[in-house]
Amino acid sequence: MSEEKEKKSCNEDNTNATDIIKELGLISSGNNFKSELQYINIIGSIEGHSVLPQDNKTTKYEHLIPELISVEENPDIKGLLLILNTVGGDVEAGLALSELVAGITKPTVSLVIGGGHSIGIPLAVSADYSFVAKSATMTLHPIRTSGTLITAEPTFEYMKKTQERVVDFIVSHSHAKKEDIEEKMNCTSNMANDVGTLLFGPEAVEMGLIDEIGSLNAALKKLREMIDNNSHKE
Repeated sequence: MSEEKEKKSCNEDNTNATDIIKELGLISSGNNFKSELQYINIIGSIEGHSVLPQDNKTTKYEHLIPELISVEENPDIKGLLLILNTVGGDVEAGLALSELVAGITKPTVSLVIGGGHSIGIPLAVSADYSFVAKSATMTLHPIRTSGTLITAEPTFEYMKKTQERVVDFIVSHSHAKKEDIEEKMNCTSNMANDVGTLLFGPEAVEMGLIDEIGSLNAALKKLREMIDNNSHKE
């Protein structure tokens, strides 16, 4: 009887692990996969207060909040690897996740592969140390809005302040200069039919947005070194 219960419990653990990977794109360190690191993916569009169409690949911020809290609270987790391939999305949701990552006291490393655009940039720089693949791109542009727009002065003042929130966060968590960020955000000669700048991996490192060019092996190696040294950016 005890063997049957043990087998049933094992099957339930396998099912739970599969559900976590399928729904959230996460590998749980509490199931069959044993690791002292937590891996979190941020892919597609970052979904905030509004539900995006079903044909959009999204990362739901309410799913990631408890996962980020568990990184801080779980004594078995020693560090976080944040992997990004995102087009951006909801500004407040992206900033909320960025603040949570920045507030983790354990070592954190981010890795941009494919793209880390728009509000994905604050997420990339929120980690203690950041990597970008050589082939990856990152887009700096002014904030966007959708839906009904009341063309009154308070509306534009709010958008200006929201833009400042994004810029200030990037400046405080990277080595990029505020004037360089704002210049590239408002550039009109880099992108066709748009305002902003498309940065390739080496350019993002050159301006101080990202710490280093590298991919998975480099990111894991750096994170484990930081864990060994108990290193965390203040």
